[in-house]
Amino acid sequence: MEYTILVINPGSTSTKLAVYNDDVVICTDKAVHPAEELKQFRGIWEQYPLRMQVVRKWVDENLKKCSAVVTMGGLLRPVPGGTYKVNQRMIDDARANYQGEHASNLGCVMAYEMAQDFNCLSLIVDPVSVDEFEPLAFYSGHPDIRRRPLSHALNIHASARRASIELKIPFDQSSFIICHLGGGISIAPVRNGKIIDVNDASSDGPFSPERTGGLPLQQFITLSMSGKYTETDLRKFVMGEGGLTAYLGTNSIEEVEKKINSGDSIAEEIYQALAYQIAKEIGAMATVLSGKIDGIVLTGGAAFSKMLTTWTADRVRFISPVIIFPGEDEMKALAQAALRVLKGEEKTKEY
Repeated sequence: MEYTILVINPGSTSTKLAVYNDDVVICTDKAVHPAEELKQFRGIWEQYPLRMQVVRKWVDENLKKCSAVVTMGGLLRPVPGGTYKVNQRMIDDARANYQGEHASNLGCVMAYEMAQDFNCLSLIVDPVSVDEFEPLAFYSGHPDIRRRPLSHALNIHASARRASIELKIPFDQSSFIICHLGGGISIAPVRNGKIIDVNDASSDGPFSPERTGGLPLQQFITLSMSGKYTETDLRKFVMGEGGLTAYLGTNSIEEVEKKINSGDSIAEEIYQALAYQIAKEIGAMATVLSGKIDGIVLTGGAAFSKMLTTWTADRVRFISPVIIFPGEDEMKALAQAALRVLKGEEKTKEY
C-alpha cells in the first residue's frame, strides 16, 4: 500500500510544503515571507491566516487525498525526541507560545486543520523543545534562570544520522557538533545520537539573519530600562529584527552577498563577524565533547553560502573535519517519520 503524506514546515521567513508518496517526493514548494511583509504583524499568530491561506491554495492545487499531515513541532513543553499525534493540549500550548514565540508553533495547528479536511492523522516530529540535555547543561549562573533545551532538533538529528552514515560510524556511537544555520542558529554537541547541549537560538549563541543571539548583558539591561522599548518591542529586537536584519536591513543571505560582491566593505565585515561568532560557539561546544569529535557539520539554508561556510571552516577545522550539508533534511525526515507510523514500524507518543 502506498501512502500520501503532506509535509508542512513553517519557519521564520518561509513556509515549506511537500507531498510524498511513501518517502519519494512528488512535489515541493517554498513560500517566502519577506521581512517587510511580516513587519505588519505584531506576532506569529497574526501571521497565521496569511500563511494558512498560502498553504490551502497550494494543497488545493497539488493534493487530492492524504494519509497523514506532518510538521515540525514548536516551542512546546520539554519532551523526548519522537513522533507525536497532535492533540488539544499541544494546540493550546502552541497558541500560548509556551516556551516562546516562533513560527514553528504554527505547525501543529496547520497540520491539524489540514488533516481535518482529509480525515487523516496529524503529527509532529522532534519538536524544537526536544530535551536530551545532560544535567550540567541546565545551569545558567542563577537559580532563577534555567537553560532551556530548545533547538532545530529535527535537522540536527537528521544531519547527525547522515554524517554517521557518510563516515561509516554507528549512530549510537558517534560524536558530532551539528550547526544548523538558518533564520536562527543552533549549534549542538550530539553524542550517541542525543543533543546533550545547545545554545537557545532565540536567546543565545551567534547572531543570525534576524536574531541578535547573546548580547552584552549590562548594556541590554540599560536598554531594557530606558523606557524606549515595550516588552513586545524587546522581543522583536532580539528575535525578528536583530542580526543581519538590524545591521543591513535584510534577512536574505543572497542580498548580503550581493552587497559584498558590489564592494560593500561594511557588509563584508558584518558577514565575517557572523562566521566568527559561529566558529566561537563551535569551539565552546567542542569542550562539551572533551575534544572527541568525529566531525563538525554545517547545515541549514545558510550553509549554501560558500562565503560563510569557508570563513567558518577555516577557523574550526583544526578541531575536527568539517562536513557541509547545504539545506535541511527536515522535509524528508518528517515524511519518513510519518511513514514509519503509517506502516506500524513506530508508535506515536502522547503529548
